[in-house]
Amino acid sequence: MTADDSFGRLDDDDYPAYTMGRAAEMLGTTQGFLRAIGEARLITPLRSPGGHRRYSRYQLRIAARARELVDHGTPVEAACRIIILEDQLEEARRINAEYRRTATRHTAGI
Repeated sequence: MTADDSFGRLDDDDYPAYTMGRAAEMLGTTQGFLRAIGEARLITPLRSPGGHRRYSRYQLRIAARARELVDHGTPVEAACRIIILEDQLEEARRINAEYRRTATRHTAGI
């Protein structure tokens, strides 16, 4: 990958651009917190060739939501489970809405 390719990827929400230290600093939390939400399988950071954890902007948004819940007294494991369930519910709603659109088109003869 060239330098130009790397800079272009910085706009990609899924590009693992942030080290664990930088991610923790950006979130105002500890590296231990990031490890804990990784162990709870809320996020799975990618690894650099040297084995270091790397986080994407998308993962940082999820981690920020977990931190918000923890800051309000929710245990880390419970916060992770809540976020996972919220995501599953949103996906189910999206699928149901698509199903309804398809069913409506089908019954309308479109």
